Amino acid sequence: MKRRERKKSRKLWLKIPLAIILVLILGAGGYAFSIYNNAKSTVNDKINEPIDTIDTKVAKKKVKATESLNILLLGIDERDGDRGRSDALVVLSLNPKEDTMQLVSIPRDTRTTIVGKGIQDKINHAYAYGGADMSVATVENFLNIDLDYYVRMNMEGLEELVDQLGTIQVDNEVEWDDGQYQFTKGPVELDGDKMMHFVRMRKQDPAGDFGRTERQRKVIEGIIDKGARVGSVNKINGVIDVLGNNMATNMDFDDMKDLLFGYTDVRKNVNSYMMQGSGTKIEGVYYYMVPEEEVSKVHGMIAGI
Repeated sequence: MKRRERKKSRKLWLKIPLAIILVLILGAGGYAFSIYNNAKSTVNDKINEPIDTIDTKVAKKKVKATESLNILLLGIDERDGDRGRSDALVVLSLNPKEDTMQLVSIPRDTRTTIVGKGIQDKINHAYAYGGADMSVATVENFLNIDLDYYVRMNMEGLEELVDQLGTIQVDNEVEWDDGQYQFTKGPVELDGDKMMHFVRMRKQDPAGDFGRTERQRKVIEGIIDKGARVGSVNKINGVIDVLGNNMATNMDFDDMKDLLFGYTDVRKNVNSYMMQGSGTKIEGVYYYMVPEEEVSKVHGMIAGI
């Protein structure tokens, strides 16, 4: 059943990976033509993956009319050919009329109804059960919203991406040693492997998953910053190839261009929010319980109520 026919109950570690592609394309100077063609074919032939839950025709009309959009960002921990689970879920809301961008992070252990399975489980399990399709349907049901696009990025792909760029720099706020790397406070230089250790640590962070999400956001910002300063055409094409092997979205290349040029000013006012709740155990399994009033609050934030 199409999502707009359903009755929904009331209920970074990505920012926008596609921004990396667009920044590289538009900042490439004399290399622009060859890179443009490579990026276009990579997006349309390898990255573009429509799903049944989202009517892309409706989304395209909204983009052309520069209307508000909701995009689900999925960071996937996918190894050895397994589908994996969504390690991070972020709803990105773009409001071009107000020139605002709202990012809402949903804790991965949040207990909710998994649409298509009819069970209560951790929200990040939706991807393991039914991929991006089931993740989109579950998040729509949980927050009582419509999603226009999704972007999925494999975490292992981010390691390749950082190595392709060389290194990235982040500002670390928590000092720790995981036995392989020592992370001091302040600016830290990360290659791909060290970056994965940086974003996966939880137990030594006083803020737990909240601190982890903040570190993920910093990594994405570091990648975009470094990507914007890449001068080698070989590196730029290498980055596009890495994304082609590790990223999926129901956007095509024209959608990405329309988003870039029609929604540029939303970056002027960026607000980030992590959904609030409390942890508990049910039959020995840990869940993060988000109360109805918090769900209603976030629904209002996304819907602009």
